[in-house]
Amino acid sequence: MRLQGKVAIVTGAASGFGAGIARRFAVEGAHVVLADVNEAAGQKLAAELGGLAVTVDVSDSADVARLARLARERHGDIDIVVNNAGIGHTPQPLDTLDEAVFEQLFAVNARSVFLTARHFVPAMKENKRGVILNIASTGGVSPRPNLTWYNASKGWMITATRAMAVELAPFGIRVNALNPVAGETPLLATFMGEDTPAMRAKFLATIPLGRFSTPPDIAAAACFLCSDEASMITGVALEVDGGRCI
Repeated sequence: MRLQGKVAIVTGAASGFGAGIARRFAVEGAHVVLADVNEAAGQKLAAELGGLAVTVDVSDSADVARLARLARERHGDIDIVVNNAGIGHTPQPLDTLDEAVFEQLFAVNARSVFLTARHFVPAMKENKRGVILNIASTGGVSPRPNLTWYNASKGWMITATRAMAVELAPFGIRVNALNPVAGETPLLATFMGEDTPAMRAKFLATIPLGRFSTPPDIAAAACFLCSDEASMITGVALEVDGGRCI
């Protein structure tokens, strides 16, 4: 019960790492608000966890403002915001990515972090407390070829995390990031281009521990960084990667 009584927003909570984080937070005693563009999946998981589901496009300011309002109406002050929602693009030469895909990539992976900060940080500043956790990627530290713009969006998130941590520390707000390696989530096939035994073997060969990350792996690290046990930790981008970035 390390998050007993805490109110946590998790974006992209209906599947993958987000669902793993939401489940772990609920087990640890948090009141979880599940934000996802997939209404049916969000409502299903919310019913399982006894949480609140809000259908949200995290790249839309009005949607994020509505998320903040509904969460506060239900639970009051927000203690934790997990920026997990993210998208990727299929492997391809950097000069061939469609402009619309690029725009959407940065809208979801970068603009969303700006928007949640805009709509949640003011109250955190007033309360002199809060935790923000950004789900970045090993791609922002050790980029893979042909995923340049995805890598860049996650590098942006890591830099934003560190800058936010420095600026918000005087207000008692901690900001950290997690860098997962490729994981058993719906995005895996996108990153690989195709989900075949040969492609999986190619990816796994770059991970010393020899397996993909899983939602419980990321959830365990997220729970620690968002708990009071990590009260002296801010500005880190923790690699949960089986040794890939060594």
